[in-house]
Amino acid sequence: MTTSDLSQLIALARGDEPADLLLKNAQLVNVLSGELHPADIAVAGSHVVGVGSGYEAREVVDLDGQFVCPGLIDAHVHVESSMVPPREFARAVVPHGVTTVVTDPHEIANVLGLDGIRFMLADARDVPLTMYVNASSCVPATHMETSGAELSAADLAALRDEPAVLGLAEVMNFPGVVFGDESVLAKIRAFGDRVIDGHCPGLSGKQLNAYVAAGIASDHECTTLDEARDKLRLGMTVYLREASNARNLKTLLPLVTPENERHLCLCTDDRQPPDLLEEGSVDHLVRMAIAEGVPPITAIRMATLNTAEHFRLHDRGAIAPGRRADLVVLADLQEPRAVMVYVAGKLMARDGRMLDGAPAAPRTAPANTVRVDWGKVKLGIRADGRRARVIGVIPDQIVTTHVELDVPVQDGMAVPDPSRDLLKMAVIERHGRSGNVGLGFVTGVGLQRGAIAGTVAHDHHNLVVIGADDRSMLTAARAVADAGGGQAVADGDEVLALLPLPIAGLMSELPIEAVRDRMADLIAAAQRLGSKLHDPFMAMSFLALEVIPSLKLTDQGLVDVEKFEVVPLFVD
Repeated sequence: MTTSDLSQLIALARGDEPADLLLKNAQLVNVLSGELHPADIAVAGSHVVGVGSGYEAREVVDLDGQFVCPGLIDAHVHVESSMVPPREFARAVVPHGVTTVVTDPHEIANVLGLDGIRFMLADARDVPLTMYVNASSCVPATHMETSGAELSAADLAALRDEPAVLGLAEVMNFPGVVFGDESVLAKIRAFGDRVIDGHCPGLSGKQLNAYVAAGIASDHECTTLDEARDKLRLGMTVYLREASNARNLKTLLPLVTPENERHLCLCTDDRQPPDLLEEGSVDHLVRMAIAEGVPPITAIRMATLNTAEHFRLHDRGAIAPGRRADLVVLADLQEPRAVMVYVAGKLMARDGRMLDGAPAAPRTAPANTVRVDWGKVKLGIRADGRRARVIGVIPDQIVTTHVELDVPVQDGMAVPDPSRDLLKMAVIERHGRSGNVGLGFVTGVGLQRGAIAGTVAHDHHNLVVIGADDRSMLTAARAVADAGGGQAVADGDEVLALLPLPIAGLMSELPIEAVRDRMADLIAAAQRLGSKLHDPFMAMSFLALEVIPSLKLTDQGLVDVEKFEVVPLFVD
């Protein structure tokens, strides 16, 4: 802010001349003082200039006692999981009162490296949403996968001067931190003066102390109260998460007390189009918290001021003179839903709809990123034993179980058994780098016949396919590859449903409503084949993520996450 701007702001705060906008007769949700109180809110340009009474403005909006809270902030979200790029993502979340998000674009970075991150930054410019980025620390997530790119500490340091880059994104390679892997530590050192996000599911004791000592400030992977409490006690900020396939909020809400709530934030992590459009974004988490007994101001503070202060964003997160005029008008504080949303002082959404029409198409969308060496794709599993390690799906969680089951053998080959919910899983390297195919078995998906496939596979985003027979699996996998990436359901030689995701195999160029409808077709098709999961595609996308316990499959093979090593498929 220049000296003349500052002088003008002070003059407007004094009331020497009319502001641009006055929200009159509001009930202010004051997250700074923890109270509700009547106030007029004067706005000039993009900032609040006055809170109180006696102000005049060129435009006056009488709120007649409705509530006004700060714009909501999502502490940690992967925009790519919305399956649309930032411009369309903004159109989905701003009407819900979300005006700022802190993102980790490591999904597209694992496909395209720095070019992917810069695509996301470019696409987010000039949209009515502030999208901050944390530099993706784990590309690839570990050495036990093949991703489309690798980002070193020097690569990430090149992002430091980007205005929208805040710090270092979730450090998922927690064994690398704990045991002093120099390539991991170099990234932490490169952002030592910035906020560093964490990711350490189940870590405890001395190893957790080592992780925190490295300067990592937060975690969003807690699934139990004891785990979250341990991390709070060591000074970490805990993000309470409610994602599409990691529904942890209700479990963790008893943690919230007046003594610790200032160290808690809300995040959505990965939310897909149906949940974004039908439940909402971080506003849904606020409503859930209130419904579970968290005081409304506390719930809103966890989605505003706490997050702003954690990320050193002192220009937002509260309604006060000099702060950004990101403002949300609410009719009901017990069931808060945005009636009007102001972004930087401009009315951008009303009654759940954006006011500025459809956004422009994505900027310079990447070319086709699916390069499968089909000559190397063999799905047969030679039976080197009778008993195998099997991935166990837990509904609505991204952690899995590690079970051992007898598998059927035909002509020397291990085969799936849909009658026992034992399906085959393959991870096909699709970046044109190795041609690897990882093979294994999974239980809990529920298909009785057919197959599902997709290029959304955290975090390497190779082509994952799960099925009851090899023919259906190949049909689904080829349909996805021919579409330039996406998700598919097949039965035998027939493709039953297909959602193309041509932007890096992760995102669509369609409006988010159309993506939701295509997803509904996919899920319905998978459920007709027997799956009972809320979203079998979201569940499948995390079965290849080898930094989340307990057992996962990458293109390099079966990974025992607790041992942090590739293990044989067969036990005996």
